Amino acid sequence: MAGKERFDKDRILWDAACTMSFSRRTILKAAGLGALASLTGCDAMGSMFGRMFAMPPRDTLYFTPNDKFYVVNYADSAVSVSREVNIEQWQVHVTGTVKKPMKLGWRDILNRDSFDQVSTLMCIDTLPGGDSLGNAQWRGISLKQLLQEAGADEEVARDVVFRAIDGYHDSIPFTRAMQNDVMLAYLMNGEKLPKAHGFPLRLIVPGLYGIKNVKWITEIEVYPGDYKGYWQQKGWTDDGTIKIFSRVDSPGHYQSLRGPEQKFRGIAFGGPNSIAKVEISFDAGKTWNSAELEKPMSPYSWVIWNYAWRPPKAGKFQVAVRATDAKGQLQIEEIVRPQPAGASGLHTIIADVEQT
Repeated sequence: MAGKERFDKDRILWDAACTMSFSRRTILKAAGLGALASLTGCDAMGSMFGRMFAMPPRDTLYFTPNDKFYVVNYADSAVSVSREVNIEQWQVHVTGTVKKPMKLGWRDILNRDSFDQVSTLMCIDTLPGGDSLGNAQWRGISLKQLLQEAGADEEVARDVVFRAIDGYHDSIPFTRAMQNDVMLAYLMNGEKLPKAHGFPLRLIVPGLYGIKNVKWITEIEVYPGDYKGYWQQKGWTDDGTIKIFSRVDSPGHYQSLRGPEQKFRGIAFGGPNSIAKVEISFDAGKTWNSAELEKPMSPYSWVIWNYAWRPPKAGKFQVAVRATDAKGQLQIEEIVRPQPAGASGLHTIIADVEQT
């Protein structure tokens, strides 16, 4: 969940966007009102807002460097609290409906069997085309094996609750916790888990929004009921499944383009499912063209897509992107706010072709 300052900024932009008049098929340019204005047919307004919110191209890397990986916390004090962890005294306790309650220190974690996994994390309040997601290679231990060792009561258990040193708490279903891809991570991109990302131990659950991927874990409780975490008590989703997402990284919104061929590049993420297809439109969604996908290293990560475009003429083009996952589910076009279950809508930029 985003910190208050960034969340308020996004909400202001979202509210402004949603007050403008556009049809159901209108495609949202996340946090950029230029595309919205031009989609309404207001050319002067579109030009004014577009230039005001013009955005440079983004680098499209498969792995997000640790120092560039998004950081959001439910409380401003969370990161400072994490710095107070004494690794020699820190422990994680396994409690609840288990036959053998456990407590593990840092060395106990490192001495357990581990595995590596590439997985994308995404904040639940990410707007279409937003930046609050990143992809990393994680190393950690199996939550399933830990719960089995503790003797979790599979007949009674319904949720698994995670509590953090900063007071945050959330849960995932016990059946999800017992899947092989759920890990308790202590390395990120080959480095010790940074403090801002949950050192010494954090949860990684592929396909679920960041609110479910608890950081700075101190307790894991096998719970016999339907547990409501911090944000669920405030009306947010308890399911947390990530919606299909795609983004144009380059060229940037309203970037001036010259030449007979332009390369478009971006990412797409299917949450719990891998991406099967990415399409790009240069006429506000009237027609679609299939992009080329770079092969990902994991079914739990985003994919990078590319498309070579030959502009038919000079002018401004409304460029949109959409993705389809491996189950054939098409990205949701309808504009929906992040609360309570994550935003939807297609990312759009204006391609400003000055000369072909």
